[in-house]
Amino acid sequence: MVDFTLTDEQKALREMAHDFAEKEMRPVAWEYDVDGTWPQEILNKAWELGLMNNHIPEEYGGVGASYLEGCLIEEELAWGCSGIATSIGANGLAGAPVLVGGSEETKRKYLGMLTESPKLASFCLTEPNAGSDVSGMRTTAVRKGDKYVLNGSKCFITNGGYADWFTVYAKTDKDAGHRGISAFVVEKDDTVTVDKKEDKMGQRASNTATITFNDTEVPAENMLGEENKGFKLAMMTLDRTRPGVAAMATGISRAAFEMATEYSKERIQFGVPIAMHQAIQFMIADMATKVHMSRLGTWNSAVLLDQGARNTLESSHAKRFAADSAMEVTTDAVQVFGGYGFIKEYKVEKLMRDAKIMQLYEGTSQIQRLVIARETLLPRRVEEPAAA
Repeated sequence: MVDFTLTDEQKALREMAHDFAEKEMRPVAWEYDVDGTWPQEILNKAWELGLMNNHIPEEYGGVGASYLEGCLIEEELAWGCSGIATSIGANGLAGAPVLVGGSEETKRKYLGMLTESPKLASFCLTEPNAGSDVSGMRTTAVRKGDKYVLNGSKCFITNGGYADWFTVYAKTDKDAGHRGISAFVVEKDDTVTVDKKEDKMGQRASNTATITFNDTEVPAENMLGEENKGFKLAMMTLDRTRPGVAAMATGISRAAFEMATEYSKERIQFGVPIAMHQAIQFMIADMATKVHMSRLGTWNSAVLLDQGARNTLESSHAKRFAADSAMEVTTDAVQVFGGYGFIKEYKVEKLMRDAKIMQLYEGTSQIQRLVIARETLLPRRVEEPAAA
């Protein structure tokens, strides 16, 4: 049975995250969006409050928050600004493979780096020719003695220009497709270059870069899990992080819904607030339902993880529905604002631009549908527990 009753501590955590979003993020969100400003000062404050790295267990210096608690934080921060929230939360994506597949020494070293000071890590999977088709990656890792030598480029890497270390997926068997991929922790050095900072449509306060590895030497002990088992590790990672993306999408939807609701009460047309017109009422009602159901799906997928259950299907349900809903809700919010919604002076247009990425990263909405179809049509005979 799934119980969504929040404890007093969880309510306080959500309130703290909301207060941070309201006071530290929202006042600068639209300014940072215009300039693409890197929010280092805000990241430092989030780190000090424990809003960063909340996924890291206490034995490695983190706060040991549950997956549900992480989603509570993610929704509130994305309500404030999803671009800044992405920068704050990206360590969770990079750190998840370390938690799942890293040795005890690797966990203490690299997760400890993130908790000892406000350092950043990046998750490096996507390549120019390998997006949804991960097996098409061309980055290679060749064993030479007690090291691997990495060569290749990764694109669309969140926080890539500021990361101190990277979780990198590379081919250790070039002829084996997805069965020839391995994962490594790679420290930033002179052989790791930032080739391009992307100029994005939305989430402009987050850094997105192309990272190239040029004969980068990595100690063999920095491999995560077994050789050629990196694809499975990546999929296990995404099961754990997709609820967080769904929570962020919910935060964007909620922000747009609140703005549209408030505006509809103030805007007068035909002698009454537009909220009195049934056409607007139906739009607001649909927004409210989508926000509510997005949150329920998100919490369900997170609680399953907290219970040690496999959540592949539920995480794809949550991510797909919340991401698509965010695009729909923000588009409708702009519509409620009418022509003013299309003007940058009114902040709702930023939410529409920010929402689009929710349908793209950590598996597109189409990939989520493939996962859902597979899990529905070909269900696992034995319910596999989630690995630690």
